[in-house]
Amino acid sequence: MGILNVTPDSFSDGGLFFNKNTAVNHALRMQDEGADIVDIGGESARPGAERISVREEIRRVVPVIEAIAHRIKIPVSIDTYKSEVARAALSAGASIVNDISGLRFDKKMPEVVAGHKVPVVIMHIQGTPRNMQKAPVYKALIPEIMDYLRCGIEIARNAGVDDNKIILDPGIGFGKTVEHNLEIIKRLNKFTGLEKPILLGPSRKSFIGKISGDLPVTERLEGTAAAVAVGIFNGASIIRAHDVKEMVRVARVADAIKRGF
Repeated sequence: MGILNVTPDSFSDGGLFFNKNTAVNHALRMQDEGADIVDIGGESARPGAERISVREEIRRVVPVIEAIAHRIKIPVSIDTYKSEVARAALSAGASIVNDISGLRFDKKMPEVVAGHKVPVVIMHIQGTPRNMQKAPVYKALIPEIMDYLRCGIEIARNAGVDDNKIILDPGIGFGKTVEHNLEIIKRLNKFTGLEKPILLGPSRKSFIGKISGDLPVTERLEGTAAAVAVGIFNGASIIRAHDVKEMVRVARVADAIKRGF
């Protein structure tokens, strides 16, 4: 899953693809580099990020989705927790919803997903992007995340979402310390017990910078590659990444080792 942030303030690439034509070209480039999905987001979910209006988010993402929908051969995912944005994006040509709130922030999101009969990514988050990194605490990290995801599955099922179209994401960096993120990746195979595909998104996250010597975002490629390889070996089915070409290569090798190719 290649990341396309149509935002001025995302932690890693804010502003780089805010222009429509630049965004479209980047989506096509990621497809050429081996992406299986392009994930488009119009609101930054970085720690401390402020919410933007539904109208502004739609203004950012819909023109890009419309421009690539008939030019791209892979699915387009909309990264949003707002049902109105999801509805507009799906009507414009998106075919997956990636909800960082796990269907919690907007109670109408499950019915939108069910009504369009599309896959949904249910992610775990503690708090909101604005406050999630203010000393996150868990009594039992993995069980608490699993309970949150189980509840998300039930919300989706109760709304009529096809059980085979539910994807789970433990939410690396969303209300977690460095230690939490490492434990999630190390014990990722625990989540496979929920019998859903697992999406993992460690790409360029701050925990990689911290354990690598306070590296800036632009120097976290190798650390991301290590997290991706371990994540795949421990059960990840989908990797969400900025550096598509490099992570496709990492995934191929990790898959081959895991299979005993």
